[in-house]
Amino acid sequence: MLEMEIIEYENRYQPHFKRLNLEWLDKYNLTESHDLEILNDPEGTVINKGGRIFLAMDGEQVIGTAGLWKKNEREYELVKMSVDPAYQGRGISKHLLDRCLEEARKINAEKIILFSNSQLQTALRLYEKYGFRSVAVTGTPMLTADVKMELTLSSNQ
Repeated sequence: MLEMEIIEYENRYQPHFKRLNLEWLDKYNLTESHDLEILNDPEGTVINKGGRIFLAMDGEQVIGTAGLWKKNEREYELVKMSVDPAYQGRGISKHLLDRCLEEARKINAEKIILFSNSQLQTALRLYEKYGFRSVAVTGTPMLTADVKMELTLSSNQ
């Protein structure tokens, strides 16, 4: 029985954060230097710059990750969403995405953007269900990002 909870990132979980994300990035040949900067130092690259990272936990085991990287006062980027393959198909990514969107609303973000790759159809369908819409791919530091989506958050949600 899964006893999942979503917690805020702590630096002691960095090896798990890196492992879970490299697992899917490497599987699809998408790992880039920009990814490694975040995975090697999530605290310095995301958290200390006003972002948030959340971890899905099953007891003491990290089974999923997702973050909000602050672009500016009104816009955040959804980053490093991953779920351990052994736990996929149980709605964990939905819980992580819910937590990210809840946090974005708390900090008065107006827009969430994300960059992805067209190979990641399951993830893209999830984002569409949440109201993310495809836009022109601009402003990405990643060569493999061929999808950009955004979600405008209304203040009354």
